[in-house]
Parts: sequence; structure tokens; C-alpha cells
Amino acid sequence: ILQKIFSKLTRKTETPHHFPYPLILCSDGPSFSLQTFRLFEKLAEQDRERALSERQKRQESARAPPAAQELEVASEPCEATPEEGGAEPSQMDRVSSDTGRASTPAAPDNEFQADPDSYNGAVRENYSWSQDYTDVEVRVFVPKTVVKGRQVSVGLQSGGLRVSVRDGAEEKVLMEGEFTHKINTEDSLWSLEPGQCVLLSLNKTSEVWWNAVLKGEKEIDINQINRERSMATVDEEEHAVLDRLTFDYHQKQQGKPQSHEMKVHEMLKKGWDAEGSPFKGQQFDPSMFDIPPSAVQF
Repeated sequence: ILQKIFSKLTRKTETPHHFPYPLILCSDGPSFSLQTFRLFEKLAEQDRERALSERQKRQESARAPPAAQELEVASEPCEATPEEGGAEPSQMDRVSSDTGRASTPAAPDNEFQADPDSYNGAVRENYSWSQDYTDVEVRVFVPKTVVKGRQVSVGLQSGGLRVSVRDGAEEKVLMEGEFTHKINTEDSLWSLEPGQCVLLSLNKTSEVWWNAVLKGEKEIDINQINRERSMATVDEEEHAVLDRLTFDYHQKQQGKPQSHEMKVHEMLKKGWDAEGSPFKGQQFDPSMFDIPPSAVQF
């Protein structure tokens, strides 16, 4: 439970190790709680450093001037006829115009990526949205007069939502529609930031990148977003596999036994000097054994 709490905080706060809640002690005692906290503190620090590096690269790329293209166009002189009411554009003008259109691709929504509220998402008329590997966060803008939770009505279902506010006797629907992908309502929640927005935290049922929140709205190009998976979303089993692969890589680079070899070596050592062993009294030599990774199950 404690790890789920820290995982949620790591994904949803900019400084997850500075949250204003007391440290919860689990049944395994405070030492386990502290170890878990330090684990996610380390993961959060890695994510912050990576995000800062990516943001700096994007800013440098945005400041770089576009490369100029030179075109050489040979055109034959033509005689203007007085009967024509207006002169047609020259061949150079036509080529320059066509080239300008061809060399200007669709904007990759860099302005959305620079804003945390629309990171990996977009800004729409009444709301903005962002996403990571497991969650979608939607900010539905509200009038400044909406400051109480009772002024807000949120209907949240696995396939869609409806958000409305009541200002006086009038009810106004701010957002309504069908999701492009289903959500897990049990792990989704909403809150009101008075006078600013209704904040919706939607938990994905399938770990896919969304190109839009609602069906029918303008889609984003998911090839232009950051699709790296945060370490905070990796469960214990996957984290153990990643740690083992990292360890094996460094061991292989140094010419040392990898984890699967070390595991077999430990078992062989137990029987090396056992009664009746032909190797009894000899020094254990790991080089005598060629152990493929498939021979060991972790």
C-alpha cells in the first residue's frame, strides 16, 4: 500500500519527496517504510533530471534558426500583354510559394510539451490535458466564481464523463463526451481548484498513449510526444529484472560472471567437496563450466 502511495505521488507531483503528509508506517515497521520512501525518492530524482535534460534540449532546439534553403530557378523572359487585366505571378514567385508550403510541416505542438499542464497532451477550448504511461490528467477550466465543491457536478464513468458547474441558478456543461479509451473509475478521482479548474486524474485501463481525451476532438501526433516510461510506473518484478539486466551488463563488460552464472556456481560449490565428489580437495574452477542464461530460472 505504501509503495502505491509513493508511486502515485511520484507520478503526479513535481517534488514528490516534499509532500505535506506524515510518513505512514506499515506492518513491517518504520525501517521498511523509510526504505520504500528512499527508493521512490531516488526514482523521482532520476525522473526530474531526465525531464530537465529533455526540456533544455527542446528549448535549445526551439531557439535554433531554421536552415535556409537556396533554390536556383531558370526562367525564360516572357512578354506582358496589355490585354491582361493583371500580371500573373512569375515562375520564381510560384516556386518560392510552393516550396514554402512544402517545407513547413504540421507543427509538432512544442508549445504543449513546454507546459506541464499539457505535457504529452494538448490545450483545448475548455480544458487542457496531459498524460504519462498510466494516467491522464485533465484540467477543466471554471469561472472565477466557482469556489465550492457543491457548485461542481462530475459524472465519471469508464467510457466517458460529464463536467458541469452551477453559478447561481444556471447550470453550464463544460465538458462532456466519450473517452477514446476506457478508464479505471476506482483509481480515478477529481478535485476543485477554486476559481481555476476541476482537476481530473484518470487511471488508464490499458497502458497505451492517448491521441485525444474525447472521441471527435482534434488528435495529437503521438510520435511527437515523449513516450518514455517513468521508472515510477515499473512494478517490483519488472524493477528486479531491470536491476539484474543492468548488473549483468556491467559484469559482462568487466569479464566477470553474470547473475545466472553466479547462481549456478553457488550450487556447484556445495557439491564440489561433498563426499564421493571426484573434485574433492581440488580448488573450485568456474571456468570449467559453460552456463547459458537459459539454464537458470529466476
